[in-house]
Amino acid sequence: MTSENTLDDEDTFKILIATDIHLGYLEKDAVRGNDTFNTFDEILKCAKQNQVDFILLGGDLFHENKPSRRCLHSCISLLRKYCMGDTPILFDVLSDQAVNFSNSKFPWVNYQDENLNISIPVFSVHGNHDDPTGADGLCALDLLSSAGLVNHFGRSQSVERIEISPVLLQKGSTKLALYGIGSIPDERLYRMFVNNQVTMLRPKEDQDQWFNLFTIHQNRSKHGATNYIPEQFLDDFLDLVVWGHEHECLINPSRNEQRLFYVTQPGSSVATSLSPGEAVKKHIGLLRVKGRKMNLQKIPLHTVRQFFIQDLVLSEHPDLFNPDMPKVNQRVEAFCQEKVQFEYLSQFNICLSLKVDYSGGFEAFNATRFSQKFVEQVANPKDVVHFIRQKEYKAKVKEGVDFGQLLSHSSTEGLRVEDLVKEYFLTAEKTVQLSLLTEQGMGKAVQEYVDKEEKDAIEELIRYQLEKTQRHLQQRGVLTEEEIDQEIRRFRESKKNTAEEDEEVQVALNRAKAHRIERGEDLDLSDEPDVSMDSDEDSAPPPPTRGRGRGGRGRGRGQTTARRGRGLFLSKIYSLMRKGKLYLCMYILTTAFVCMCGCVLCVNVFVPVCLGAAEPKPAGRARSQKASVVNPTQGRNIMDGEWLLCFSNLSVCVCIIVLIYYSSSIPPSFSSLHSAAFLAPPQRPSRGAVAAKSYTDEVSPSHSHLCLLL
Repeated sequence: MTSENTLDDEDTFKILIATDIHLGYLEKDAVRGNDTFNTFDEILKCAKQNQVDFILLGGDLFHENKPSRRCLHSCISLLRKYCMGDTPILFDVLSDQAVNFSNSKFPWVNYQDENLNISIPVFSVHGNHDDPTGADGLCALDLLSSAGLVNHFGRSQSVERIEISPVLLQKGSTKLALYGIGSIPDERLYRMFVNNQVTMLRPKEDQDQWFNLFTIHQNRSKHGATNYIPEQFLDDFLDLVVWGHEHECLINPSRNEQRLFYVTQPGSSVATSLSPGEAVKKHIGLLRVKGRKMNLQKIPLHTVRQFFIQDLVLSEHPDLFNPDMPKVNQRVEAFCQEKVQFEYLSQFNICLSLKVDYSGGFEAFNATRFSQKFVEQVANPKDVVHFIRQKEYKAKVKEGVDFGQLLSHSSTEGLRVEDLVKEYFLTAEKTVQLSLLTEQGMGKAVQEYVDKEEKDAIEELIRYQLEKTQRHLQQRGVLTEEEIDQEIRRFRESKKNTAEEDEEVQVALNRAKAHRIERGEDLDLSDEPDVSMDSDEDSAPPPPTRGRGRGGRGRGRGQTTARRGRGLFLSKIYSLMRKGKLYLCMYILTTAFVCMCGCVLCVNVFVPVCLGAAEPKPAGRARSQKASVVNPTQGRNIMDGEWLLCFSNLSVCVCIIVLIYYSSSIPPSFSSLHSAAFLAPPQRPSRGAVAAKSYTDEVSPSHSHLCLLL
């Protein structure tokens, strides 16, 4: 870095850097509604006063994905006020602008538009608050881009591979390559970096003469195993990284000793949360670049509302407070009020957060009543005081084990089981670290065991990876123990964080599920009938009842002490259907239907015809009139036609008996045809705790079937 006294000449880029402005935050608040707009006005005014070449924004220009009309109107008004004018632009764009601004309807930098008069160009990437959404993938920055006020760059639509093409700028002899990438879910971008799917393109000519400036909007601090972007993932040819999304102001460039580039974190220009990082003084940066040298001057923001945060632990003041004291709550409230009035209210309309730790037997006082005392003195009267209580872990401390550190709330908050497993093996001692398996695969297996109760997930993963490693060693033909250890480590490292590792985990999980199904543990209770549909075909026969057939009293024809009638027959058919024997059910039902049709046809058609043929028909009757009934007093013998009725009934009975007996003797090959298309669910024991009947028991011929069909 050069000194701050660098002369501003025709070879020096002057760039104003700011991130996370969050326009529209609390815009409906009576006190703080204009804070973000006032600060944005100060930022643009500072850019104009310092006669910068352009403004670089690191994302989250807006606080909402769909900003209000008032917010958009204020933003457009301020950009038009400060960024339009007759001041000439002293740098040129050398790269293909159709690639840099490919998502815009006007794919060129705004100051080169003949219909616009731009004095200070604004280059910006989108953040996670104003990211593109919807069917067209548009964001608020696209509206400003179409209006010619902002140059939106660093946008990628691919979820498989990202190619970052820089905006190549030149001022005099200084060449600047401006890289940028908008906000992407951290887990996805982390995996893409690991799988080498993020490529940063470089100029073909004179690569060592370009100053490489990169703007990113992601998590910098570690919030989980993959919920951040490590600085080591970025390319080492970069010179300066402007890091957005993090709100704590760390604008002084810090050097990454592994990649040898500098990182600056301007932070937010407004406090959006009551955290210690937001209480740090807010700044923006004025970056000067000449050749391959740079200088960053931090400029404090004066319109930002001051924010103070104070922690008060009641248990640390035993001389003032004791849970057993009378009216201890009133004494605590009076102490907090005195502390606020004498230490913070000397400055008007500040934001104040007083966090009171009342663990140790204390009780919280009325926070709303306390806040009402400072309505016209602080900017956030609704949340002046916050009560917190530290968790107390009562664990038996064993020798050599620090359970307090193991159960630390800060180390496990927001982490998944997979992340904890991976972090444990990565931070464990060398004697405990994995040498054959991978941390990611083991973490996923444990996650399946915890979340989905997949008991065989871990065992199958170990077995599968062990088999695969053995096959690899056999193919390589290693013999000595040293060669085996080296080859195992090489093979393990080659598949870490790759698609092959994900495939191994998926194969192991599929094998675990298959074993569970083979053991009959994969029960789908949604297909089981409810209590009202549950039949008792496997239980002991009930006591004799009368008139309990399906159609009510009098419908159970021919019932005896054994279960008969259509209820028994339908329960048998339902039992066969539950077992998946669909073809057998269809065969029995078809046979019964044919027999019943034959019986009805014989009794109602052939017998009346024969009886009518034996009697003389009266003459002179019209076709619409009924035939006269035979006088019952007249004697008839069996030869008059009744023998036909008896014979037909006897024939039907014999036919039914033969067909039912034949249906019960169907070979297994025919009854098992259903297995080609359906898989029968496992049987459940009945409520009577009686062993299930066999297939032949349920469809064996009995007189109950005969009584039903007759």
